[in-house]
Amino acid sequence: MSSPATELVRLLTVRGETLAVAESLTGGLVAAEITAVPGASKVFRGSVTAYATELKHRLLGVDAALLERRGAVDPQVAAQMAAGVRKALDADWGIATTGVAGPDPQDGQPVGTVFVAADGPLTPAAPSAGGGKVEALRLNGSRTEIRRESVRSVLALLLERIAGEQFGNERAQDTERNGGF
Repeated sequence: MSSPATELVRLLTVRGETLAVAESLTGGLVAAEITAVPGASKVFRGSVTAYATELKHRLLGVDAALLERRGAVDPQVAAQMAAGVRKALDADWGIATTGVAGPDPQDGQPVGTVFVAADGPLTPAAPSAGGGKVEALRLNGSRTEIRRESVRSVLALLLERIAGEQFGNERAQDTERNGGF
């Protein structure tokens, strides 16, 4: 069975779409996972590792008031990071990770609190597949395990978004073939 990164590169290549990544707690691991796949250069635009909170605002356009009020470990921050990197790097899809890998809590959030996000195009065939989606994770384990599971989760989230869109397109085609029933 192929890895999530391999499957993402394959699907994005077939669709002629591109991907950008914004990372915080994963520190470049998502980009490394994607670029390890042969042919990734066809779809991968680049990444921004905004580890410092102020860089989330400066480089990714995350709302400064939100960061001040809620801190960097927040679902809205993850969503804005994904949308921001998508815009900054001119990609069809943007994904993001933010959270607490440990050893200490951050922004009032316990170790293992992670938010992953995907942002992509809205399409008429599957309007629910595009736009943004955030997933909240509660992870256990070591710092390394939390970071690895965050990588797996953000890739799975994007695969789900793309597969959902493809399913919507396939259903639309089936409806047309079956006379609208």
